[in-house]
Amino acid sequence: MRIAIFNSSSILIFSILMVNFSCKDDKKNKENLDTQKMEKSLSIAKSNYGTTVDGQKVDKFTLENEGGIQVDIITYGGRITSLRTADKNGKIENIVTGFDNLSQYEKTNPFFGALVGRYGNRIAKGKFSLNGTEYSLAKNNGENNLHGGLIGFDKVVWKVEGIEESGSSASLKLSYLSKDMEEGFPGNLETIVTYTLNRDDSFDVLYEATTDKTTVVNLTQHSYFNLSGDFSQTIVDHEIQINADKYIPVNSGLIPTGELAAVEGTPFDFSKAKLINKDINSENKQIELGGGYDHCWVLNGYESGYRSVAKAYHPESGRTLEVLTDEPGIQFYSGNFLDGTLPAPKGGSYAKRSGFCLETQHYPDSPNQPKFPSVTLAPEDTYTTKTTFKFSAK
Repeated sequence: MRIAIFNSSSILIFSILMVNFSCKDDKKNKENLDTQKMEKSLSIAKSNYGTTVDGQKVDKFTLENEGGIQVDIITYGGRITSLRTADKNGKIENIVTGFDNLSQYEKTNPFFGALVGRYGNRIAKGKFSLNGTEYSLAKNNGENNLHGGLIGFDKVVWKVEGIEESGSSASLKLSYLSKDMEEGFPGNLETIVTYTLNRDDSFDVLYEATTDKTTVVNLTQHSYFNLSGDFSQTIVDHEIQINADKYIPVNSGLIPTGELAAVEGTPFDFSKAKLINKDINSENKQIELGGGYDHCWVLNGYESGYRSVAKAYHPESGRTLEVLTDEPGIQFYSGNFLDGTLPAPKGGSYAKRSGFCLETQHYPDSPNQPKFPSVTLAPEDTYTTKTTFKFSAK
C-alpha cells in the first residue's frame, strides 16, 4: 500500500493551483456567457404577411436587438411597418406610422414606411432631358411626378437576397429590378437596399443601384415618426435640429425655384434645436405653400460625406432620433396632408401632423436644375448611399 504524505508546503501549492484553475474556469464560463449573450442579442424572424391583389406573396421580417428595439419590415414596398423603441422609463412603443394589414397599404398612398424610387420627391411637370432625349414620366402629384410615379418602388414586392445575423448586427437585404422605361425612366435599374439593426441601437439603410443605360436616381426612406409613441398626439411638441444654413424655397406646386435661401431669420432655421410648433404657423409665404414644413434643407458638410445631419427629441418621453447620412439634402415634412381618414392600428386615425418625416436625399427636381448636385447614374458607375437612424432616450 502506498500512502500519500502532504506537508504544509505541498498543500499550499495545491491550493494555489486549484484557485488558478477555478479562476480560469470562471473566466472561460464568463466568456462563454458573453458570447452566448452576443449571439442572442440580435435576431431576425420571418413570418407571412399576406398576398397582394395580383397574387404575390408578401413576407414580414422582424429585426430585434437586446436593447429592445424591434423593426418590422415587409417585402411589399420594402416598408417599415413598425419600429419599437424604449422611452426614458423603459416603456417600449411603436414610433412609426403604419397599418394593420396588407390591403390597407395597397389601397392608400401616404408612403408610410416605404422605400421610394426611382426618384424621391418631385420632378416638375413629369419631364426631364438627359443626353439630348426628353423623358415623360407619370404625373401623380398634380402636373408633377412624385416619388417615382403611379407604381413606384413603394408599390412593388421586393425580392429577399439574404439575411444575416451576427453578434453586432442583423441585416435584411432586398432587391428590385426596375425595367427600362418603367414609369418613364430609362434603363434597367437593379436596386439593392440593406436594412441593418445594430447593437448600439442604430438602424442603417444602405442603398445600391446599377443601370444599363444612363438614368436618374434618388432613393429615400419614407417613415413617419412620432417619438411619443402615441399617434393621437401631434408631433408639434417635438424638438428638431437640422445642420443646415440654407433651405430650398418652392413655388405653388412645391417645385424648387432654383434658389438656395438662408435659414437665418426665417421659420426654417433649425440650426439650433427648437419646437416644431414655434414657427410652423408663421405668416410666411413658404410655410403657407407647404401647409407647414414640406421643404428640403441644404445640409452642411456634404463634401465630407457621411455625418450627423439632424436630430429629433420628444421631451415628455425622452426619446431621441439622430439622422446620419452622406446625402446633400433632407426633406423635413411635418405631416401636413394627413387628414384623419387613415386608420391607426390601435384605433382612431392619423390626423394632421401626427407624424413627421426626415427623408435624406438629393434635392427635388434635380434633373431639371443644372445647379443642383447631379442625380445622373451612368452604366459604368454604382449608386451608393447610406443613412442611419440612431435611437436613444434621456
